[in-house]
Amino acid sequence: MTFFLRSSGSSVFSTAARLYSTRAAVSSLTSPRSFALTSTAVIAGAASYYAYSSMSTPISAASPAFTGEFIDLTLTDVKKVSSNTSIFTFAFDDKDATSGLITASALLVKYVTPKGNNVIRPYTPISDTEQKGSLDLLVKEYPEGKASKHIHGLKPGDKLSMKGPIVKYPWAPNKHSEIVLIGGGTGITPLYQLLHEINKNPEDKTKVTLFYSSVTEQDILLKDRIDALAAAKPDQFKIHYSLDKPSESWKGLSGFVTKDVLSPVIPPPTAENIKIFICGPPPMYESISGGKVSPTDQGELKGALLDLGYSKDQVFKF
Repeated sequence: MTFFLRSSGSSVFSTAARLYSTRAAVSSLTSPRSFALTSTAVIAGAASYYAYSSMSTPISAASPAFTGEFIDLTLTDVKKVSSNTSIFTFAFDDKDATSGLITASALLVKYVTPKGNNVIRPYTPISDTEQKGSLDLLVKEYPEGKASKHIHGLKPGDKLSMKGPIVKYPWAPNKHSEIVLIGGGTGITPLYQLLHEINKNPEDKTKVTLFYSSVTEQDILLKDRIDALAAAKPDQFKIHYSLDKPSESWKGLSGFVTKDVLSPVIPPPTAENIKIFICGPPPMYESISGGKVSPTDQGELKGALLDLGYSKDQVFKF
């Protein structure tokens, strides 16, 4: 998900940018950091197998909780997954209702400040679209993030107003023969939506390559889930992690992301029916693909992907 920020001065980004955000978006813009690309072996283990039910319409037919208006959901559980990130589970009033979202889509979260101002931010659920009774949000707390600080201050029993669905990229089985996911920090959420949706459908043979960057190994969000599905289907899912601050025991590589790093790993621009999806902090967009102009305008393709010969139509920026 991209947040658009206006800066009073010009910013120059290197062609190699870090694929995660450790600060709010403003500091990412004013202090671009290097982006390290590494790969690590996928851990072995069994992955959960999900029964796949096809949908004849874009929105689930099973009692959708979201119908386009703000509704209040009740926080029922909080699971801390890193030093500044937690998974928040919110319950629907109807325990048999599903969210009504499709892959890939988001929600708007709203709360009212003590001064009466509305704070509205987009978030992408990480729960299955057919999950009944609740949904899960992965939320990183930013020091200056009004919405994230508010959500992290909630306790079980508290309510939060949400609205949706906001459809970003409607997925269909085998829509593309191969896709590449490039993300950093909580930018993993829409990318994980795609991973999960493809994995749960045995008829979807789309090949997926994920590049995901974090500060340290402990900051790799959803790593257990990602590793499990890749371990179960190693020929379909290829996972590459990158760390900005690797430990001495880290076996992967570190460095900058450049066209020379990407070129040997991702399918060439001449490959048939491929798509590259990107979600992360502003410096990552500027370095890899160029930023979005607005939520409805993808902007021109720039950066490493343009240098490698990809076209605007082959890239989607969340």
